[in-house]
Amino acid sequence: MSKAGEKAASASTPDESAGENRGSMGSRRGGLLIAACGAGSYLAARIADRCRYLMAEACPEDTVDYLEDIDFQFSDSETCVRLEMDVSGKDVFVCQALYTPDFKHGVDQNLMSFLIAARAFSEWGASHITAVLPYLAYARQDNPTRLKREPTTAKLIADLLLEAGIDRLITVHPHSKVHGFFGKIPVLSLESLPIFIEEFSRFRGRNDVIAVAPDPGASKFVAEFSRILEISSAMASKYRPRREEAIVHEVIGEFEGKKTAIVLDDMVGTGGTVQALIRKLVEQRKIEEIYLGMTHNLCMKMALEKLLELHLRYNLREVITTDSIPQSGEFRSLPFARIRSLSEFISEIIYRVHCDISVMEGPARTRDRSGPKIF
Repeated sequence: MSKAGEKAASASTPDESAGENRGSMGSRRGGLLIAACGAGSYLAARIADRCRYLMAEACPEDTVDYLEDIDFQFSDSETCVRLEMDVSGKDVFVCQALYTPDFKHGVDQNLMSFLIAARAFSEWGASHITAVLPYLAYARQDNPTRLKREPTTAKLIADLLLEAGIDRLITVHPHSKVHGFFGKIPVLSLESLPIFIEEFSRFRGRNDVIAVAPDPGASKFVAEFSRILEISSAMASKYRPRREEAIVHEVIGEFEGKKTAIVLDDMVGTGGTVQALIRKLVEQRKIEEIYLGMTHNLCMKMALEKLLELHLRYNLREVITTDSIPQSGEFRSLPFARIRSLSEFISEIIYRVHCDISVMEGPARTRDRSGPKIF
């Protein structure tokens, strides 16, 4: 982890940080308004409730407004956004899920709904507009494939968001470093590492446990995880012969005496990398128990089938993910899967931004049991 990352404290766990550094005056940013397009309501409602709790302690005279399902489609499939209250002077946080496995719309339609919503708030006088996009779609398209004449689509998405009127972005563990695409506006990228530290704290200091990164891109994330839990770490080397197909060439690390592996990744799509890695850990490294943590689970059917096979045949004991993406009913039905909500952590960040409290200030307790860090 970089020195800046070492110094960056976490967003507090809300129950423990409530009352810490609370201001006594109303925000200079205007009244707080939590809004949601239809695909983002699953998370926004909980965020609004938590923000009301936080604001009641600090600024009991202030209210937290909430607008839900502000977008709809005409019969010809065009999207419209309608605001049912005066938003002039409001400090608005617009929540949207860009990828929704069980929702009727795809990424592009969800993105369009958000862009129209941001423009609506801008045109109708909101003082500030923050995009709350836990899963930032298109972040993987930050680098054109060599010799394939592809555009830098991640930059295009950033341009569209800025043009729509946002002046801040809150996201969670984006697949790539997209900060530079957004110019001078603040981009708050929450790191999910502390969630997994808390979930797997029972393995702290065990010599028979090893954390494994599925690819070099996850190696820093896993190295920090293993450092805090005082366990060994390893990294898989993979290549892609074809699009969305992964072959794990080898797993680099010391596995002597290791019986349990914790695999951590930022995102699972088709599940090919995870499947190849876990098979290799069991067949070649003789691992007896495997736990999987992923920040973003896309709930693709082929991945669910692979997870079930890994559970039944390859010692996969538990899968933990967040609700950065609304999880499908099929995934929720898996008896070995658990979902950690980001709503309380995002609420704390919204509270700090709204009340002009530094988002870098951490709680009094140790960093590894707090909410997502800013990086």
